[in-house]
Amino acid sequence: MKRQLEWGFLLFAVCLIFVIRFGVLEGSSGYIKVNLLSTPSLSRVRENWVPGLEGNTSAPEEPRIKLSDLADPPSPPRNSTSRNQTVNIWGAWGGLKLVLNGSNLSNEMMEGFREGINAWRGLKQYFEEGEKPKEKGAEGCPFSGSSTDNSGRLEFPCGLIVDSSATVIATVTGGTGSFKFELVGTRGVGDFRAPPIILHYGVRILGDKGTDEPVIIQNTWTRATDWGEEERCPYRDDSNKKRKQVDGLDVCIEQVGKAMTWKPQGERVSEVTKWSGVFKGPEKPKTWFPFAEGMPFAATLWVGWEGFHMTVNGKHISSFEYRKGLEPWLVNKLEVSGDVKTSSIIAAGLPTSERWEEAAVLEVFKAPPLPPKSKRLKLFIGVFSTTNNFDRRMAVRRTWMQSEEVRSSNVVVRFFVGLHKQDQVNKEMLDEAKTYGDIQLLPFVDYYDLITLKTIAICIYATKHVTADYVMKTDDDTFVRIDAVLAAIKTRRSPRSKSLLLGAVETNAGPDRGVNSKWYVSEQEYPHATYPPWAHGPGYIISNDIAKYVTKMSAKHGLQLFKLEDVAMGIWIDSYSRKQRRGIEYLNNPFFISAGCEENYTIAHYQMPRQMLCLWQELKTKGIPVCCN
Repeated sequence: MKRQLEWGFLLFAVCLIFVIRFGVLEGSSGYIKVNLLSTPSLSRVRENWVPGLEGNTSAPEEPRIKLSDLADPPSPPRNSTSRNQTVNIWGAWGGLKLVLNGSNLSNEMMEGFREGINAWRGLKQYFEEGEKPKEKGAEGCPFSGSSTDNSGRLEFPCGLIVDSSATVIATVTGGTGSFKFELVGTRGVGDFRAPPIILHYGVRILGDKGTDEPVIIQNTWTRATDWGEEERCPYRDDSNKKRKQVDGLDVCIEQVGKAMTWKPQGERVSEVTKWSGVFKGPEKPKTWFPFAEGMPFAATLWVGWEGFHMTVNGKHISSFEYRKGLEPWLVNKLEVSGDVKTSSIIAAGLPTSERWEEAAVLEVFKAPPLPPKSKRLKLFIGVFSTTNNFDRRMAVRRTWMQSEEVRSSNVVVRFFVGLHKQDQVNKEMLDEAKTYGDIQLLPFVDYYDLITLKTIAICIYATKHVTADYVMKTDDDTFVRIDAVLAAIKTRRSPRSKSLLLGAVETNAGPDRGVNSKWYVSEQEYPHATYPPWAHGPGYIISNDIAKYVTKMSAKHGLQLFKLEDVAMGIWIDSYSRKQRRGIEYLNNPFFISAGCEENYTIAHYQMPRQMLCLWQELKTKGIPVCCN
């Protein structure tokens, strides 16, 4: 009887372990990981891809932070020799104070401000303490990095930007033949919760619940939304055979999962080989897949304009479009895990900042002194830029910001930049702002859903700190021909009786209802089928009265804070027209190129720093606007 009780207790304990393993530990994704005796028949079970993180991923709920904590800009350091210049870094903050205290802020905006407050605390102390010499050999934002310790992990101190890449040299081992690459996001300062997974790239050589064939699964994970909608390669069925593309590359190339009979090209077949084939029978086709058990590979994950791309052994395999709120600058590290032995990880093209204290900064690259408000400018240009886009801002300074109209202060240019979740990036950016005097820092983390607040900040600065006839919004990857922009403004038909919106104007566009789209708009956010007329964001111009209206209404919380900033401007202009009974001149200009570069451009979008320099050189030497694609 005693022995039966012992066996009964043992059986109960085993059952309890299985219940905990497969019931409690199974995540909301429903993925399970089993590796019993490493038998292939038992390893065809879907692996657990729920983000496993070391330590406790949950933390007590943080006390609600008042937005007023962030409202006042810092005091300049006591030892500062350029008090006015440092104060100008925060020029738009005073006007944003009323916006921050509004009740019409979305959850995304509230989160951006909350994280901005945490990021701001360290930066404020750094600013008020004044300049300190950096430790010798310290490199805040390196251009490249590597890991050769077989850990399968590499950190990116300042995130990723377009053309950043990470190459993994590894070999697939036994077991389930399943492994994953994950781009893990950044935790905010003082945030101990699980960070988002910007890209989950799961490889299942033995298949999963949906198939017995090899498959690649791409997805994202956040605390708020859990796992997103997965993208499979090869596609699950023929319904996705439209061959969706990202940056002009297939989301999944056609060869993946195809049955192929491979023979070396130009192979000579002897009589013996020919007769042996008769007895063996025809060679069976095999499913083509970029990874195989026991085989080494070189996989390069690189960053495009529209999404991430995977290349294996020199061949493009798949692409993944950026999901809402999950962008490259947020990436903190790459982790490779599962049935794979990693030899090394090499990263290149990372965002890098100049060492301002060592660089011979030419005066010509510094912003000219801000003219008195009594001087009427021809144009004020606000440039959207992300925190770690150091090289893009420098390319703009070296090229079209060298135009005579800018150097003579008839046109004033300022970059508008939010905060980063990594303290080091914010410090590098602040040093850059103090060096060149052309950056406006904004009190929120630089999420895409918050860029409408940058548009408001541009209008605030353009009406409170300068006096400009016209205000232009553009991006740091847009090349602007200042002379052509001023000439385009002069083509107005009704300069006195009507307000102006000039650019690539859309008059019949509607919201994108695709849930995974970067530009997704729900019916709750915008219920109508079409937008009012609006101009594409890479570059548009408004008249001064519209900028004043935006500034005034933002202080009264009277603006619809729509997350697509160029469309938001169209909505505000439409509201201004109806409320003030003011006519609007919508001036469409075909030379405001929003999708690249074309001959005779006025603005050219999607230009990398090297292309910017080339475009500028072509203008200076040939005097004509030709592209450098």
